[in-house]
Amino acid sequence: MKSLATLSLLVFALVFTSCDETKRVIDVAGNVQLSGDYTVTNVEGTSMSATKPTITFAALSSRVSGNAGCNNYFGDYTITNNTLTLGELAATKKMCGEDAMQVEDKFLETMNKVGGYRIQDNVLTLYAKSDQSVLITATKDKEEN
Repeated sequence: MKSLATLSLLVFALVFTSCDETKRVIDVAGNVQLSGDYTVTNVEGTSMSATKPTITFAALSSRVSGNAGCNNYFGDYTITNNTLTLGELAATKKMCGEDAMQVEDKFLETMNKVGGYRIQDNVLTLYAKSDQSVLITATKDKEEN
């Protein structure tokens, strides 16, 4: 009877260890898929064709950075169970024209609301953590060899 309990405990531990390992593999795969440079095309329904904010995800360091329209920004990110969590973003403090600063403020404010992502056909879509609405769309920049 004791061996049956030990065997059950071993199987139980193996199943949960396997699930945890699978979750880690999925998270790493998502991180690698997300890695790269993106040019923002839309922020909460507003076209960014004039000022083109950028986003760079670096998989090895789990860092996010880019240009918000005037200033550079940077911070950390994590991917867990297909959820994207951005840490607090810091930015340089250069003053630009009023229009550029308004775009930048809106972009950085929107980045703080991000809670999910999807990549399809080289288009990154960032979703709100509150209601999964589309916050930001961006196109992946072509990699130079």
